Amino acid sequence: MDTYIILKNGTGEVVEKKSRFIANLVSVSSEEEAESYIASVRKQYYDARHNCYAYIIGNNMEKKKCSDDGEPSGTAGRPMLEVLEKNGLTNALIVVTRYFGGTLLGTGGLLRAYQGASIEAVKDAAIAMKCAGRAFIINCPYTMLGKFERYAESGIIHFLNREYGENISLKLLCNDGDYDKVTADITEMSEGKLAPGGVENVSYAQSEGKIILL
Repeated sequence: MDTYIILKNGTGEVVEKKSRFIANLVSVSSEEEAESYIASVRKQYYDARHNCYAYIIGNNMEKKKCSDDGEPSGTAGRPMLEVLEKNGLTNALIVVTRYFGGTLLGTGGLLRAYQGASIEAVKDAAIAMKCAGRAFIINCPYTMLGKFERYAESGIIHFLNREYGENISLKLLCNDGDYDKVTADITEMSEGKLAPGGVENVSYAQSEGKIILL
């Protein structure tokens, strides 16, 4: 399953029979960070009746937790967690604060409101797929730079850095699944004179044409 990360936090709000449901979706890297953020939301919205939450943490989405915070069991935390799961989000926390409007909503109404606010927060956030990649170095003669630039236009490699000296030290990135093809292509382009060095396994995301190393 593809996993996605939050590049920009999101907010959302729905109103149901005068009850306000305010959602905050944020990136977190640990359970401790998640719990700290939940505590800060409770402090910020100290006068709210409920601050329900759900989070998923880990490269394989292995840590999951949710809370109804006093709402009827299964009407808040679990629907919020399902929003994170359906969007493949990891290292993500969503907190939905409820200000009671004076009218009971029933199980179905609560579920729709908490889930609806969560969905709005996801729509507001900037999200990108997390990818496994290989970063590597090519000591490229100046005369071959144009070949690498044209090759990069296909999207199979990305330039991370260039250092100019006797040759140009190119730090490049490709998807892990493309590494063997990229290696073969570089061998062909350089007639066997160049090969990747300093290979590193990395995680990255791509947003608006920009590469973000994680």
